[in-house]
Amino acid sequence: MLLVLSVLWGGSFFFVEVLIHYLPPLTIVTLRVGLAAITLWGLAFALKLQIPKKKQYWGALAIVGLFSNALPFCLIVWGQTQISSGLASIFKATTPFFTVIIAGIFLADERITRQKLIGVIFGIFGVIILIGPEALSGLKGPVFGQLAVIGASISYALSSVYSRRFKDWGLPPFIVVTGQVSMATLILLPIMLIVDKPWEQPFIPLVAVGAIMGLAIFSTVIAFILFFRLIASAGATNATLVTFLIPISAVLLGVTFLGETFSELQFIGMTLIGLGILVM
Repeated sequence: MLLVLSVLWGGSFFFVEVLIHYLPPLTIVTLRVGLAAITLWGLAFALKLQIPKKKQYWGALAIVGLFSNALPFCLIVWGQTQISSGLASIFKATTPFFTVIIAGIFLADERITRQKLIGVIFGIFGVIILIGPEALSGLKGPVFGQLAVIGASISYALSSVYSRRFKDWGLPPFIVVTGQVSMATLILLPIMLIVDKPWEQPFIPLVAVGAIMGLAIFSTVIAFILFFRLIASAGATNATLVTFLIPISAVLLGVTFLGETFSELQFIGMTLIGLGILVM
């Protein structure tokens, strides 16, 4: 599940790179969660799944929708308009580091250990080497773009730790994903309508339509179902290790489908990432 999830979320950077040329960030994110919500509700009714009725559940889903979808998606998409996708990937790879700290504070069974911290350090260095140290040259660039993606990583970490309660409540991952993207849509839709005025936007080409569908179905619906299953079965910290694997997926996809070369530095980076995951 971790490997498949890394491919699905690795593709989200590609989809966003296509879409930022045609749509403003808020519109991209709202379409992403809105189309995902429509798809999931259709499946929920078709499968005759029981929808939770407790206000407590929907309040928690709204919090997760904010910190797992609405806020980080907006920060990453806007950040990618300011900094390179490579640098954004490095900053996003800090998610397990923040998760180790936050989970260590709030979760009794995921205390901070030396082993976890060493694993995180291996993983972050591996991501930097894999993407290419030259990506760090962008550190002198727009500071707010960099802070935006770091903020998204912290938001993901908070969401991962908070989401552990759904396992205790017995809510299945499918219902959790449906609820969180629905609440994220309700949060974002009025803001997007006021800020972006989508009726004034020009028609987008088919390539952008394909990108938004891929972002909604593959990088949101399927990806988050896998993610919440991982949180339930492997814990919050282990689930966020996917951020170390995303750059590996991007490199391997480039080599396989785009004829890109595979360098020694990339091999070293992958090895360090693998060591970091094994240590953790």
